[in-house]
Amino acid sequence: MKTRCEWAGSDALYIEYHDKEWGVPVHDDRKIFEMLVLEGAQAGLSWLTVLKKREAYREAFDNFDPTKVAQYDDNKIAELLSNGGIIRNRLKIHSAVKNARAFLGVQKEFGSFDQYIWQFVDGKPKQNAWKSLKQLPAQTRDSEALSKDLKKRGFTFVGPTICYAHMQATGMVNDHIVDCFRHKEVAKLSP
Repeated sequence: MKTRCEWAGSDALYIEYHDKEWGVPVHDDRKIFEMLVLEGAQAGLSWLTVLKKREAYREAFDNFDPTKVAQYDDNKIAELLSNGGIIRNRLKIHSAVKNARAFLGVQKEFGSFDQYIWQFVDGKPKQNAWKSLKQLPAQTRDSEALSKDLKKRGFTFVGPTICYAHMQATGMVNDHIVDCFRHKEVAKLSP
């Protein structure tokens, strides 16, 4: 039996996300944008709630193409607000559109969003060595710096805690506990 981070629990969807995705370094701009939208949608809810709606989000948000999402108008937002497959929170949906526009601005300035965001961890994942989930921080100086800079660039739903969750999800930090079988596997993915 594999030892996993406790938060993975027994739900098959959670286990699959933990085992295959969480903590794996992401350098694809569309995937980074997807995780920004989903982390913002998760605010105040469980991550499992969002994971269960992920496929509906992909369909509703044009497979997280920031160029398309940035063009959403009031009619498209009304359509999203009536879509029972996603979290129908007006502020979160408006945030996704606003963030897509800001995302494109960052891409234009830095060449890619990947180039921009990874500078907050000096271009390589931070390798943590937590012995238990209780040690994991909700936010760090790096996530505070990222949050502050994103807000300055016009992003919303990007507080330091959401930013840290994003950093964990996209492998900017390896927060698998040391006894978890994924800790060493994910560490090997770092340059």
